[in-house]
Amino acid sequence: MRAWLAPARPGDPAVVTDRRERKAITIELVVVFAVTLGMSGLQSLLSLLDALLRPEPLADQHAAINVPRADLGLLDMLQQLTNVARLIAWGALGAYLLWRGGIALWRVGLDRTRPGSDFVRGVGLAALIGIPGLGLYLTAHALGLSLTVQPSTLDAAWWRAPVLTLAAFGNSFAEEVLVVAYLLTRLRQLGWSENRALWFAAVLRGSYHLYQGIGGFVGNVVMGLVYGRIWQRSNRLWPLIVGHALIDVVAFVGYAALRGNVTWLP
Repeated sequence: MRAWLAPARPGDPAVVTDRRERKAITIELVVVFAVTLGMSGLQSLLSLLDALLRPEPLADQHAAINVPRADLGLLDMLQQLTNVARLIAWGALGAYLLWRGGIALWRVGLDRTRPGSDFVRGVGLAALIGIPGLGLYLTAHALGLSLTVQPSTLDAAWWRAPVLTLAAFGNSFAEEVLVVAYLLTRLRQLGWSENRALWFAAVLRGSYHLYQGIGGFVGNVVMGLVYGRIWQRSNRLWPLIVGHALIDVVAFVGYAALRGNVTWLP
């Protein structure tokens, strides 16, 4: 149990001691997150502040995730796919910078040696996080701590389900590569303890979900703590990507199918 609650920092990768190299890593972290999820966190904070300053209660306000981006169906589909490509590019940037810095991708769990076990563990992680997460959202919404989250407001076009599935993968790939593999590896190189780095990454994950309300922030911090610790202990990233993608597929595609057909969904 102690190994899970207070793990020792592994010897690989080694702590960078050269001042110029440490400065370069710090600048790299700032730049990467300034153009990716860190900026999303700042925008989400401003969005939440705007929601709190409105006269309507949070539960009466809406936060949509996958929204139409063009009036013409074909252009809307292409816009959605462009957004998916951007998310994958964000994750690829983190992976490339690790590789370019001398860290082979198999060392952070981005290899194809265990596809079966990675998928099975991903399904387990999806259940572990997804089911309690739905309960937390419904509770937070009932308490007025969360906006009404609409995972998809796309029209019922033939391409909606496959595009939402790709969006789920894009989200999971970008977040897990950047906030887990890339960030936690770089913080190890800077000599951060495992717990300190874990909390930093988890709060960052929660920050770019603040637009959903306090419930979205808390739920994603918890997800970040669980996912981050599992990676720190197992050094496998694909189960996290699979689990996250499955959660989002159920949320995006399931909401699109159930919207207006069930009474328990806000």
